[in-house]
Amino acid sequence: MPPADDTTYEIRTATPEDTALVEALDGSFTTATVFQVETAENGFTLRETPVDPPLTKVFPEDEEYDEAEEDGANEGNPTFLAVTPDGSLAGFVSVAYARWNRRLTVEDIEVAPGHRGRGVGRALMSRAEEFARERGAGHIWLEVTNINAPAIHAYRRMGFALCGLDTTLYEFTASAGEYALYLSKPCP
Repeated sequence: MPPADDTTYEIRTATPEDTALVEALDGSFTTATVFQVETAENGFTLRETPVDPPLTKVFPEDEEYDEAEEDGANEGNPTFLAVTPDGSLAGFVSVAYARWNRRLTVEDIEVAPGHRGRGVGRALMSRAEEFARERGAGHIWLEVTNINAPAIHAYRRMGFALCGLDTTLYEFTASAGEYALYLSKPCP
C-alpha cells in the first residue's frame, strides 16, 4: 500500500550510529478494542471487545537494554530501518534467526505514529521475510500482547496466524494482566 502523502521510505540495515534514532522512536499505541482471552480446559478463544475510553499503551523502557540487539551491530540478528528522505526514522524491525529450527523471530517492530497506516510495517516485514529466505527459514514467528489489536489485525493481514498463548509471560512486569499471543507464518 503506497503512503498517503507519497513519502518514500528507504529500507536499510541499522548501523551503530542509528542507536539514538531507534531508542527515540515512540512505539506506544491507542486502541478502541482488545482481544479478551477466554481459557478453557483444553484450549482458549479470543474475543475482540471494545474498550471505552480507548486504551493507550506506552511500553516501559527495557531495563536490560542490549545495544547490539537494537542497533544492528550483531550481523546475524539485524535491525532494519525505514527512513524518510529527511533522515527521520519511520520504523524499525529487529529479527533473530535460529538455525536449529529454521525460525526467524521478529524480536521487535515499531512504526512511528505519524507513519502508521502507510505501509511502513508491511515494508519492514517484507525486508524481514527477505532476510528469512536468505537464511533458509521455514517460518517467521512473533509475540504480541492481546491488547495490541491494531498490530494483531496488521499481522493477520500479512498472513500470520495464531499459534500459541502464554498467560504468564508478563506476570511480574508492568504489563501484568496482559497475555502473550504467538503468531507465525510459513516462509517459502
